[in-house]
Amino acid sequence: MSTVRIPPVLRASAGGEKQIVIDGSTIGEVLTALVGRYPALGSQLLTEDGELNRFVNVYVGNDDVRFLDNLATPTPDGTQISVIPAVAGG
Repeated sequence: MSTVRIPPVLRASAGGEKQIVIDGSTIGEVLTALVGRYPALGSQLLTEDGELNRFVNVYVGNDDVRFLDNLATPTPDGTQISVIPAVAGG
């Protein structure tokens, strides 16, 4: 089981939860299970092709999954996962 930290901007789509404990051996499996439980998170986390949305960053511990194995990044029991929406400004 992994613990996914949900940022305030996405909590309404996740039933108000700050952290969600969920099963999955990879980031892809964890996010699929998360979207299965909270469908409103689907378009915010994943593209129609099932890839990670470019406007969201996902970290395993302190490491961005895009610099690891992306959705194939392993999530052993006890993994801390952080979902962080990208911030744009000017």
